Amino acid sequence: MRTTIKATLLAAMVGISAAEVEAADYKQNPFTLTYGGAITKNEPGKVNIRPVTYTLNGLEIVANVYTPANYDAGKKYHAVVVAHPNGGVKEQVAGLYAQRLAEQGYITIAADAAYQGASGGQPRNVDKPAYRIEDIHGMADFIARYPGVDSAHLGLLGICGGGGYSLAAAKTDKRFKSIATVSMFNSGRVRRNGYGDSQLDTVQQRLEQASAARAQEAAGGEILYAGAANLTDEQIAKLPFDLYRQGYEYYWKTHAHPNSTFKYTMSSLLDLMRFDATDQIELIQQPLLMIAGSKADSLYMTEDAFAKATGTKDKELFKIEGATHIETYWVPAYVDAAMGKLTAFYARTL
Repeated sequence: MRTTIKATLLAAMVGISAAEVEAADYKQNPFTLTYGGAITKNEPGKVNIRPVTYTLNGLEIVANVYTPANYDAGKKYHAVVVAHPNGGVKEQVAGLYAQRLAEQGYITIAADAAYQGASGGQPRNVDKPAYRIEDIHGMADFIARYPGVDSAHLGLLGICGGGGYSLAAAKTDKRFKSIATVSMFNSGRVRRNGYGDSQLDTVQQRLEQASAARAQEAAGGEILYAGAANLTDEQIAKLPFDLYRQGYEYYWKTHAHPNSTFKYTMSSLLDLMRFDATDQIELIQQPLLMIAGSKADSLYMTEDAFAKATGTKDKELFKIEGATHIETYWVPAYVDAAMGKLTAFYARTL
C-alpha cells in the first residue's frame, strides 16, 4: 500500500508560535534539547522528561524517557523505542519524535548510542552496526522494566541511520510488535557504495584505508576519523546532495548540540561496509510503516528496503509530499504528517 499526502509549511504554521517553529538553543534548555516546542521543565499533569542511565555490556548508556500527561506508575502504558540518526543525539530529532509520541500517551525512550553522545565507550565515535543494533535491544531491555510499561505492547521507531539499524534489530527481536522508520538511511550501503551509489569505483581503495586505520589503532597509533569536516557556508552550498547540505545546516547550525558529530572512526568502515540493513529483511513479520519525503534524495533506500520486506503482509510506504530527508526532522508540516501516520499505526498495531 502506497499513499502520498500534501502538506504545506504555511498551513502547519497557522496557530503555531514562533518558539515551536524555530529550533531551540540547547544552552537555554535545562535538558539541552534542540528542537522547537521542547520541554523546558517538568510539570504535573503534562508530558515530562526523565533523564536516566543504565549499563549495557559494561558501558553507561545515557537516555531520556518521556512520560505522558498524568503519568501514573501504577497504570499500564504502551511504549516506543526511538533510535537516533547517524551522528545525532537524543536531544535532536529523536527527542522531538519521542516527545510527540509521549503526547499521544506512550512512554518513550531515546538513548545516545554507545561510544557516542553522552554515553560511555572508548575510543569515541565508534560507529559499528553491531553496536547500534545492540543499543536498540538495550533500550528495549530498559524500557520494558520501566514503571508502568506494558512490555507486551512495545513499538520501535528508527530515524535516518537509526531506521536502518531498527530494521536490523527487528528482524530477530520480536519484543517489537511493530516497526516504523522515518527517512531510513542504510548506513552500510552508503558507506560501501557512496551516497546514491556514487562511489562504486573506489570501494576497494576505501577498504584498504579502513584496514590500514585498524592496523594503526591496533599498534597503539593515532585513531583516524572519517566524516570530520569544518566546512564554510560556501563549501556546504557546493555539496552535491540535499541531505548533506541540509544536514550540515541542521547539525551544525539550527539544531546543533555539542555531543553531535559527523565523524566516526575510520576503522568502523570494516564493519559498516560489509553491513546492509536489508540483509534478511524478510525476517520482519511484524507490521511495518516506512515514511520518507517525496523529494528526499535518500528515498531510494526506503523504497529498496520496502520492496525487499516480503515477510510482512502489513506494510505501508508513506511519502510526505514535498519533503526532503532533513526536513522530516523539524519542519512542522512534515513532522505533523509523519506523526499523523505514526499515531494511527501504533494505535492499531500495539
